[in-house]
Amino acid sequence: MNKMLIPILFALGTALFWGCYGPTIGNAQAPRVGGRPLLPPDGWSPFKPYVFIGIAYLVIAVAGGLAMMKVKGDSFDFFKPVPEVDGMTHFLTVKWGFLAGSLGAFGALCLTTAMMTSRGNALLVMPIVFGGAVSVTAIVSIIKLRGHGPLEISPMLWVGMVLTVVGVVLVAMNTPHGHAAPAKPAADVSQSVESSATASDVADASEPVTETS
Repeated sequence: MNKMLIPILFALGTALFWGCYGPTIGNAQAPRVGGRPLLPPDGWSPFKPYVFIGIAYLVIAVAGGLAMMKVKGDSFDFFKPVPEVDGMTHFLTVKWGFLAGSLGAFGALCLTTAMMTSRGNALLVMPIVFGGAVSVTAIVSIIKLRGHGPLEISPMLWVGMVLTVVGVVLVAMNTPHGHAAPAKPAADVSQSVESSATASDVADASEPVTETS
């Protein structure tokens, strides 16, 4: 199997799961009464489903991570020094893992809040999330690589970022948003008017005529 195929498949898996994340969390938005979200204590805020997002992260990441560490024969010592590498210990996994998890958690919080405040409009939110994430990744990579010396950047990178923004706008504007309620045919409206007029005429004819002297 091609070595590049495995990361591509897992990247596609990430896109699949995160692509379903927005519409799924949109189902947890507070009910609306009179067009407005029902606030606590009768309704709920975006932070209530966010708690269970955290629980899911905790169960899957911690339990799954420990299980896979055992399968791979990993060490459970997070402070163990790395042989032949001066000053490096396994604490590196703690520091950067916790930072990455924090960024992911804040991202999930922002995404959850965006979904709740947009009435679960994943068609608007998700293209911005993914399109923006690609550009942010590129910028962070540039900053990181520049720390190791001069870096030549292709102008096509900035063209790609602009095209990403254009793509986000096009996807958000042209994704189907559901079907509007069908308009009542004009013929039905005219028939209703005629029926109402006929009924009115019948009612007027049935009323007794009173003669005045």
